[in-house]
Amino acid sequence: MLKVVFMGTAELACASLRALSSATDLQLLGVVSQPDKPRGRDLQIQPTPVKAAALAVGLSVWQPARARDPAFLEQLRGQHPELIVVAAYGQILPQGLLDLPRFGCLNVHTSLLPKYRGAAPIQCAILNGDSETGVTIMKMDAGLDTGPILTQVRTPIEELDNAQTLHDRLADLGATLLIQTIPEYVAGRIQPRPQPAEGASYAPKISKEDGRLDWQLPARVLWNRIRAFTPWPGAFTTHQDGDKHKLLKVWVAEVDERESGIPGTVLRADRNGVLVACGRQALSLKELQREGGRRLEAGAFLSGHPIQPGARLG
Repeated sequence: MLKVVFMGTAELACASLRALSSATDLQLLGVVSQPDKPRGRDLQIQPTPVKAAALAVGLSVWQPARARDPAFLEQLRGQHPELIVVAAYGQILPQGLLDLPRFGCLNVHTSLLPKYRGAAPIQCAILNGDSETGVTIMKMDAGLDTGPILTQVRTPIEELDNAQTLHDRLADLGATLLIQTIPEYVAGRIQPRPQPAEGASYAPKISKEDGRLDWQLPARVLWNRIRAFTPWPGAFTTHQDGDKHKLLKVWVAEVDERESGIPGTVLRADRNGVLVACGRQALSLKELQREGGRRLEAGAFLSGHPIQPGARLG
């Protein structure tokens, strides 16, 4: 029976972990996850999503501060893994770890490599208005998502998709593809193929400030931005309330191709949405959240926080 170690940290990796833990043709020796960190408003120390999922099914969990730590590598070597599977772990792995298992290290990456190597492939696919994306199972090398490809699966990006819905679908697709790929790869029926030289791009890590809406941009660009950054870091603008500028988070919006005006100007505000002029066309804000408030549909939001036509956002 194939001896496997899983390495993952974020929620994205949990579907792959659950699939591996349920597989009958391999032995999951344990799970490596990054150290627990403070989370939430009260900053309490919380286990990583992968650690919580691993403990729920009775798996051992190791949490080295760095994957290249010599003591950890020696501990891992003592487990005698034949394959290491990595998904959303969050650290570059050293060559000594990549070379440790007989069959190497496989990575579940949520893009159609070589497109969108790096930290935020899901958000970048939506941000750039792509019509499809997918998952790649690759054999890892020392580069950043540059290893040879084993298998890929594609999925369309729907108009109602945001980063959360696409994340969840890709997590499930990746888990299924992983379980299909491992036995074929180990048996030698799948040979790794180098990534194409053309079409490579990089998806950098996202910051909170990336969510700010620049109303000089076309409506469709902003619509993609809102979808790409929901739920995190969230798309936001500001609205003047009295003598203060209040943060206004936008959860859902639609492009209005018929309207236009001075960018950032509220053209209409009613139960159908807050219509804001953009650099080209306009954007109807359907679900909003005031700073310190709750997420509300436009009609309910305006009942408590009126916004008049002619007001400026930004």
